[in-house]
Amino acid sequence: MYAFIEGKLVEKTPTYAVISANGVGYFINISLNTFSQIKNLETCKLLTYLIVREDAMLLFGFAGDDERKLFSELISVSGVGANTARIILSSLTLPELINAIATDNASVLQSVKGIGAKSAQRIIIDLKDKLAKEVFSFDNLTISHNTNKDEALSGLLMLGFNKRLAEKALDKIISSSDLNQVGEGSSLSVEFLIKEALKVL
Repeated sequence: MYAFIEGKLVEKTPTYAVISANGVGYFINISLNTFSQIKNLETCKLLTYLIVREDAMLLFGFAGDDERKLFSELISVSGVGANTARIILSSLTLPELINAIATDNASVLQSVKGIGAKSAQRIIIDLKDKLAKEVFSFDNLTISHNTNKDEALSGLLMLGFNKRLAEKALDKIISSSDLNQVGEGSSLSVEFLIKEALKVL
């Protein structure tokens, strides 16, 4: 129904963006990978994928075609829903995901929240041959260090995690991280916080 939506970014968070186009505000679910690419933009173009359910119509957006293709393939796997696919795309970079499937590395997939041994094997079995035929350009993913613990927490809550557990995980990550690695006075990026939290929640 929608191939893409282009317009002014009215709102952007690690889990969704609102784009104003021709007087209409579109609420678009996004992954952390896409957020990393649009977080500093005022206008953008997101490739879209519409999911129609009995109780809702959900619009997902992607900064590049590679991620949209992977999302489409992931939700074609039995037991992998749209939100699970988004968590996978938020937890792993696109090359990491492709490589894990291509090399039968189920442990990488199991590191993602909600993906057990059976689901990991099913993803590999269903997608290994399909992805081998696809051509991926691996859109350039960049991560900046403009950070916010509250934004990371908000993103985790939007993904369905318990607030108390999410806060505890973020506090632990912040306290255990070597801030000297990112420079004195710098804060940990929201992307880093969410990725690390997804590993322990």
